[in-house]
Amino acid sequence: MKVINKKLLAAAVLATLPLSAFATNGYFQHGYGIIAQGMGGAATAMTKDAMGGANNPASMVWVGNRIDLGVTVFSPKREAERRDNAMGLNGSSESGKNYFLLPGFGYNRLVNEKVSLGVTVYGNGGMDTHYASGTLFGGNANLLAGQGRLGVNLEQIVFAPTVAFKLGEHHSIGVSPLLTYQRFKAYGLSAFKGMSASPNNVTDKGRDDSTGVGVRIGWLSKINDSVSLGASYSPQTRMSKFNDYKGLFAQQGRFDLPENYSLGLAVAVTDTLSFAFDYQRINYSNVRAVGNASSILAPLGSDNGPGFGWHDINIYKAGVEYAVDTQLTLRAGYSHSDNPIHADDVTFNILAPGVIEDHATLGASWSYDNNSELSVAYTHAFSNSVSGTSIFGGTETIKMYQNSVGISYGLRF
Repeated sequence: MKVINKKLLAAAVLATLPLSAFATNGYFQHGYGIIAQGMGGAATAMTKDAMGGANNPASMVWVGNRIDLGVTVFSPKREAERRDNAMGLNGSSESGKNYFLLPGFGYNRLVNEKVSLGVTVYGNGGMDTHYASGTLFGGNANLLAGQGRLGVNLEQIVFAPTVAFKLGEHHSIGVSPLLTYQRFKAYGLSAFKGMSASPNNVTDKGRDDSTGVGVRIGWLSKINDSVSLGASYSPQTRMSKFNDYKGLFAQQGRFDLPENYSLGLAVAVTDTLSFAFDYQRINYSNVRAVGNASSILAPLGSDNGPGFGWHDINIYKAGVEYAVDTQLTLRAGYSHSDNPIHADDVTFNILAPGVIEDHATLGASWSYDNNSELSVAYTHAFSNSVSGTSIFGGTETIKMYQNSVGISYGLRF
């Protein structure tokens, strides 16, 4: 799709909310919106808030007139280690910068009984590492043999205007154009300049930005008063290139958003007890910068240059919701994801250790009048690691676990 004006979108983003990094199912959020986070991320067949532009655009016509504003405090703990290196290039480092803010916003309004218009603003995801200098060569180099601090920062924000239509009494469809802005920086990768097609555009270039336009389409069916089905699909979003890092990412700096889709089921067992189940697929392998193997024998930045070697992943989400009374609702959930990173690509993924597989969540909402509610969610992503042979020799291990706490305010009007 046609790339939108970079300066206009960047200005809109920066004027609206701060950007943050969030790496969990690869670099997607485990759930979009505080209510979904409390349900283990399951939201494709749910109609609880105005976050449909991120979850399922077809849900918005069932939500009514509503505003949701939330923020998540996200804390990932990342570390990397190399051992058994014959040349003594052993070392370990924990990443700094362990706290990030991730805002989210949703607005929806019914045009009539059959049509709604709205907008969802959300952080699609990101990845961030910040390792100290002085790990190797007597304190003169970082863990990847470059100079100074080592790390990357990728941030993505999506504006999703949404229109949804009811088809009869039980079905709806919806569409959300995805106006996407991302920015990236890398530092401490000087040892890789000699592997690049553009050595001066690999590292330490400051922040560069990129824009693109994608789309998400959705379908939702309320089979009866107790059972709902939902589906949501977004093809790969073509982004403009990170020109300052055209010597790092394949295709001269292109970093597209991967194709992804979700299927959902929601069941109201009683008036107070409900369950939700989602299946999500993220096809990282089709984005060359992410999916190409790091072992490819081609220069960094070339059309089919090395990438992070991320594999496509399947994600399974389940949540339960219980209404204690008319004011208090409790939630809990669990999700399991494939690990996109395999042992063959461990060295490059010191920069992006997105190895998380399992999340456990708790959540609650309190309606303190007929129109307002306050929602909270807590997520723990269990520690996971991947070990493999280093390109420097020896064995490397990357490891991460996460905690996050979110809060949101919802207003019906």
